[in-house]
Order: sequence, then structure tokens, then C-alpha cells
Amino acid sequence: MNTAWSSLSAWGVLLFLILIPDVSRGDQPVSVIFDTDITGDVDDVLALAMLHTLADRGECAITAVTVSKINPLAAPFVDAVNTFYGRPDLPIGVTRDAQHRDSKYLELVEAKDGDTYRYPHDLVSGDDAPGALTVLRHGLSAAADQSVALVQVGLAANLADLIESPPDSISPLSGIELVRRKVRLVSVMAGAFRPVRGNAHFLEANVRNGIESMQRFARQWPADVPVVWSDFLIGIAAPYPRESIARDFRYRDHHIVPEAYMLHSGPNHDRPTWDLTSVLYAVRPDDQYFGLSERGTVAVADDGFTRFTPDPQGRDRYLTMNPIQTARVIEVQRALVSQPPKD
Repeated sequence: MNTAWSSLSAWGVLLFLILIPDVSRGDQPVSVIFDTDITGDVDDVLALAMLHTLADRGECAITAVTVSKINPLAAPFVDAVNTFYGRPDLPIGVTRDAQHRDSKYLELVEAKDGDTYRYPHDLVSGDDAPGALTVLRHGLSAAADQSVALVQVGLAANLADLIESPPDSISPLSGIELVRRKVRLVSVMAGAFRPVRGNAHFLEANVRNGIESMQRFARQWPADVPVVWSDFLIGIAAPYPRESIARDFRYRDHHIVPEAYMLHSGPNHDRPTWDLTSVLYAVRPDDQYFGLSERGTVAVADDGFTRFTPDPQGRDRYLTMNPIQTARVIEVQRALVSQPPKD
């Protein structure tokens, strides 16, 4: 018996068996490009781990990861996570023009045990990675038509640049033409479409920290390519349980997910799962983890406020979640994030 599996808690094994997808359906895996601001908050790390375990289950194929904030250790950290989960050669692109951000956990990528990196990686600095726009255009041009789910969990800098990009040597199609031909869905973590703690004008961080790029994205994204928003309240309602960090990763002496979590949040905090919800919806949109609002249009004000206007022909919807769905989301995210990497 695999030692990783033998050391999983009984809770984890049971939940894995309950939640494993029905592969007999013959579903094609979703092709995912993950656009992340993996610098400040640790939910990006949990979301990337969950995306890898969904790929291990055959539910998605990760084709690229792009980074939407600037920190020289962000791309190396992504490379280390990808390598930890057995995908060391995934393309990684970085923005050259967005918010610079410090981090409490990215330094983990430089940790060594003896003379070797604890978490192996090839990229040493984000300066060595290609630009995010190049990676996005390559990834879309190589994809089958209507096959890609874009998951944006951070600033909109990279997707805004994509839709404004002209034809080039990568593809004769403009960015908007590539999106219309290749993308089936954008799953975005951003905004606040309901009052937050009584504040009806709440300015959510992914918008507030990059207002101009989110305005460009919301204004120019094609009306015939659906955008589903997971707003601030969804991730707040489904926190990642601290007991999972303490218990569910013991199958490895060193595991990049709980170590990053501890550096960011410590042992006594249930961190909101903002970014995880966008991944979960993108890969399992039909599994009833969430409800959906009516159709409408999202606009971004100059102060970063996101306004949803109902429109039966609208491009945008946002996630909703009732108490039963919330319990399911917390359980499935725990199971997926803590699932051992495939050998």
C-alpha cells in the first residue's frame, strides 16, 4: 500500500471516496489556465494545490499558470508547487506592469535541507520567466476551440492585456478573437455584489489594488464569453479549517501547502477560501456547489466598487451559496487540497 495513502486520516480517505468523480461518464477534462496573484494571501497556494489534485483525478488539464503581481519569488514558488505535484514543466508567465507585493511565504521556495532545495524548482527569479501575455497567447492558440476555462484570482492585468493584444507571430488572431474562439468560461474571484458587514459600498482587494486593469477587463471582455464572479462573501463563508493544516498533511515530512499556510496565517486561523471557490466552480460547474445569480453586467467604478446590473442578455453572473452548499464546499475543498500528490 502506498505509504502516503496509508497515513491519511480515516476522515480523509472516506471523504476522498465520497467525492471522487464518476470517471465512467467519459467526461473530457477541463483545460485550465490559472491566473493568480500568488504573493500576499495564501489562498492562492491552496487553490493551485487543489487545481493539481483535480488534474490528478483527470477532471482538468492545467495548461499554464500566469502571475498578476510582481515579486521575484512568485514564479519560482509556482514552479516549486508545480514540481511538488509532478508537473515541473508547466509554462509560467509573469506580469511586468502591475502591483509590486511583499509576501510572508514566498521565501519558502528558497528553503534548503543541506545543499538542496526542500522544494525543487528550475526558475530562480521571475525575471527569468516569459511575459504573461506571451504565455496566455501561446496557451490559447494551442487549445481546442471552446475548451479553456480561465481562472483569474487576483488582479486583471494579464487578462486585460490579453484582450487588447493584436495579432502577432504566435497567432494571427487578436486577443479578443482568441478569447471568443478558445475560451468557454472565465471564473473570477473579485468584487462584492452584496453588502459586506453592513457596508453596501465595499471595495474588494482584487479590484481595489488594480482598478484600471479590472475596468479594462470588465469593459472589454467579449459579451458572448461568460464570466462568473466569486465575490468577497463566498470565500468568507467557506473558510479552510485549521485542523486540516494540523492533521491532513502528515503523509509527508515536508509539504509546501501547510508550510506556506503556517508562514502566512499561523496555526490558529481558518483562512477564507476566496480563490479556491473560483477553481472549484471552473472545474465542476454542474455539481451544485454553488447557485448562480441572474444574468447581468458588471461595471467597475473609479474607486473600485463593483456594480452588478441585471440584464437577461448579460455576460456576467455571480456565485451564491446556501448553508447546505457551504458545508459541501468546505468539505470538498479540504479533501482536494490535502489529497496526496500522485507518485
